[in-house]
Amino acid sequence: MQEPLSIAVIGCGSRGRTYARIAVDLGHRITAFADPSPSARQAMEEIAGPDAQAFSDADGLLAAPKLARVAAICTQDSQHFPQAVAAIHQGYDLLLEKPAACSSADVDELSRLAEAEGCRIILCFVLRYTPFYRTLKSQLDAGIIGDIISIQAAEGVGPWHQAHSFVRGHWSRSKNSTPMIVAKCSHDTDLLAWLADSPCRSVASFAGQSHFTPGMAPTGAPERCTDGCPHLGTCRFDAHRYLTDQRRWLQMVRPDADSLGDAAIIDWLKTSDWGRCVYHCGQDTPDHQVVSMQFASGITADLTMTAFDTGRRIRIYGTQGILEGAMHADGRDPWIECRMHEGETTALEIVEQDTGGYQGHGGGDFGLIEALPALLDADAADSRQFTEGHRIAFAAARAAEQDCLINLAPDH
Repeated sequence: MQEPLSIAVIGCGSRGRTYARIAVDLGHRITAFADPSPSARQAMEEIAGPDAQAFSDADGLLAAPKLARVAAICTQDSQHFPQAVAAIHQGYDLLLEKPAACSSADVDELSRLAEAEGCRIILCFVLRYTPFYRTLKSQLDAGIIGDIISIQAAEGVGPWHQAHSFVRGHWSRSKNSTPMIVAKCSHDTDLLAWLADSPCRSVASFAGQSHFTPGMAPTGAPERCTDGCPHLGTCRFDAHRYLTDQRRWLQMVRPDADSLGDAAIIDWLKTSDWGRCVYHCGQDTPDHQVVSMQFASGITADLTMTAFDTGRRIRIYGTQGILEGAMHADGRDPWIECRMHEGETTALEIVEQDTGGYQGHGGGDFGLIEALPALLDADAADSRQFTEGHRIAFAAARAAEQDCLINLAPDH
């Protein structure tokens, strides 16, 4: 039986608290945590217990003598790289939220530094640890459809998720975080590289912002939903839905959401970013983007990101057949089918795991933390395993911005 891990959590927002809860339930210890928000620290203390050391900022925690084996870095995108570098120099192994950094060069530098210092970096590419994608990967490795020829994938962000996170929210401006294709879809580019099992050689991409613009605003819509909007109650992006059917999204940005009454929430909406009209936010994020990839093996792939669908879909073409499936799409449970070119179509069993009630990211949040001790101790683990999905996503952002084909270095 593996020894319990000691973990220091940097960033006590939604992601940090989720990983901490799962870790504690699996018998690991949260020995320290850091966050500038008193309410976030209080929420983490309820998870970690009173013996964990609390810090008001990451610098304080990282300046202290090493407090745990693992530093879980769950802060905003722009903070990941400097905090990861500091943690590596302190001798921590890392559980690092994606993206690892705000540029492909910094991702490579993290990989180099980890290798030089003998530290492990486990990226929170949680979808690899879902029953859905594990089943896909095992079937491909078994050769069920022969050699892979091409892959089609799509991520439907969801209209409300787009509005909450990428129009109103933390990831609405790439200069403060990373391009959306990195912030949201590095999950998907990582999966495509993992499934293709080959380095990517070329990337092209096209993106657009078609809906969340001033020209699409309903007549008379003011700057904020709380400023007497005539479409109150009828606009599907009305911020007052944080009080009703979209209240769970409030918990992502307010650790004290469960204790807030309606009047307090309305007061908060009057001044917070999440009270703004989605058509007047000035974000630079696209609401749709397509990415085309060619891998060194000859496999081609394409990825569609859209605000106007929900869930992930994938179709993998092989020499013997086609694997197709979807997760969290169309109101259905996850499903996978195998259609042979000369034969029957078979529904494949997705072997579910006991996630202890944690269903975030299709069970991937739990799956990652459950696998963490083995990932940290694996003899053959490669500290560069997280870089390929990043370099594809950053290349896609550059290709879309510059309207060009990006050729990736073959010796990477």
